[in-house]
Amino acid sequence: MDDHESALFLFHEAMAFTYAAALRAVVLTGVADHLSDGPRTAAELAEATGTSADGLRRTMRLLVTRGVFEDHGDDLFALAPRGVALRTHSPLSARPAILMFTDRMWWDTAWELTTTLRDENVGFAGVFGTSLQTYFDADADREALFYAGMEAVSDAEIPYVVDLCDLPDTGVVADLGGRHGALLRAVLRRHAGLHGILFDRSQQVLDRHRLGATDLAARCDIVCGDFMVDVPAADVYLLKRVVHNLDDEQTALLLRNCLERLRPGGRVMVVDAIVPPDGQRHQSKEMDLMMLAAHTGRERTESELDAVFAAGGLRLTKVVRTPSVMSIAEGVPAR
Repeated sequence: MDDHESALFLFHEAMAFTYAAALRAVVLTGVADHLSDGPRTAAELAEATGTSADGLRRTMRLLVTRGVFEDHGDDLFALAPRGVALRTHSPLSARPAILMFTDRMWWDTAWELTTTLRDENVGFAGVFGTSLQTYFDADADREALFYAGMEAVSDAEIPYVVDLCDLPDTGVVADLGGRHGALLRAVLRRHAGLHGILFDRSQQVLDRHRLGATDLAARCDIVCGDFMVDVPAADVYLLKRVVHNLDDEQTALLLRNCLERLRPGGRVMVVDAIVPPDGQRHQSKEMDLMMLAAHTGRERTESELDAVFAAGGLRLTKVVRTPSVMSIAEGVPAR
């Protein structure tokens, strides 16, 4: 590739933000909901969504190139297979996650990435003048947006994680930082001989758990506590999207807490986006940059996880990659 080809390639890459902006626009205007019954013209969609036909046509034209919509000619557009989760009532609607990922809390911190690279103490607090949690405390709607988005992401990942988690037939599995219990619910449904512990520091969150008034609730204890202080005894600890929010010292402390209460023969399973060591494209790298820009944590490589496991008194025995961005890192006592 010569300089001219390189320049043209980079020009195109620098406009990648337009794709996220287009996704956000069609979510906010509900375009996909109006395509559930089949193709419609840009003019019909514009009338239904209160938008400009010309502007909507041009926005959808870009999303056609990414396989979100299909262009059937004669100004007709349809949902493509990749776009069906844009619908509000899709079983796994991507709408909450798209609105969360494209919210200003991420866009504004990404804009200041250069400043963060020069001063690692900037991040979210430097941009918004407060920590992420304090920001949420002052804006309940923004907090709800964030957690709705993260739950939508988690709901899409959980089946792959449960399929590949090597869990025992009997015993106690504790989901630490499990919020509403979606992961634990899926685990208990799959493994009838397991008893669960849903553990989170927020009683308010636990009160809205998703285990329901079913036999699953009877097989699960709901416990409020701080896993940086102590954890309940268990045969398996699940830590999904937890340690990526912690620095190495905090992660080692949490893993030592698990080790102290781990029953004989037990395991600790860290479920996170593990960054591959080579130059392949992988969503974990975009996620890691988001966390760098916001200064809220990091995604780790397998070797970095191995080091924090060792610092926590555990030996990393295997890493299982799932079809989602999530991987399962399994650790046992080092001795």
